[in-house]
Order: sequence, then C-alpha cells, then structure tokens
Amino acid sequence: MPTYVIVAVVSGVLFGVLDAVINANPLAQRLLEIYKPIARTSVNPVAGVAIDLAYGFVLAGIFLLLYQSLPGGDGLLKGMSFALIAWFLRVVMSAASQWMMFRVPGRTLLYSLATGLGEMLILGVLYGLTLRPVG
Repeated sequence: MPTYVIVAVVSGVLFGVLDAVINANPLAQRLLEIYKPIARTSVNPVAGVAIDLAYGFVLAGIFLLLYQSLPGGDGLLKGMSFALIAWFLRVVMSAASQWMMFRVPGRTLLYSLATGLGEMLILGVLYGLTLRPVG
C-alpha cells in the first residue's frame, strides 16, 4: 500500500508537470490558439493540483486492477500496454470527438495525439516498473 500511495502521488505530480510542459511551450501556444476564445484567463492552481493527484491515484489503481489481464510478460510491457489503452480512451477518443464537433486544425489534433501518447507512456512505464498487485 505505501508503494501505491507514493507512485500515485508521483504520477499525479508528473501529470501536472507534463501538462504544463505540453501546454505552455511556444509550439503548443501556437497550435492551441484555436481554443483562445473559450479558454479561461486564469487557472485555479489548487483545483488543478487536486485533479492531477486524483488522476494519479485513479490510474495507478486501475493499473493494479488490470495488471494480471494486461499483455506482456513483465511489468514494463504491462505498463506500456496500459499506457496504450489509457491513451486510446483518454486522448484518441477526445481528439476524434473534437475533430467531429469543432473546426480544430489537423496539426493541433496531431499534437494532442502525440503529446498524449508520450505522457501516457511515461506514466505507464512508471507504473510498470514500480507497481505490482499484492497477493
């Protein structure tokens, strides 16, 4: 249990750091300009940290629940398998919905897909190298 809590907190912090890097760099600022008319002018940092920490706990918990069912012989491969599943459910489905509902440039969607894959792989590798179900 202590390992789960530590990894969940680390992954929540990673979520926040990676989201900041992904969304605040100059390339992202240009690509995400399409959202400017509906974007908030300020962010609630306490809520942001709480949400990222919650994501960390939820994803680490789901990884543990699915561990035995994930493809791969070792933790690293299981972590990468989990990352691909999470990427599809979290990022690909969101990008497909945006493509269908809004006039978002293709390069913006591709950026989201690529950076989302990187983010999920980093987290999946973390989970795969550190978490194992007990018992």
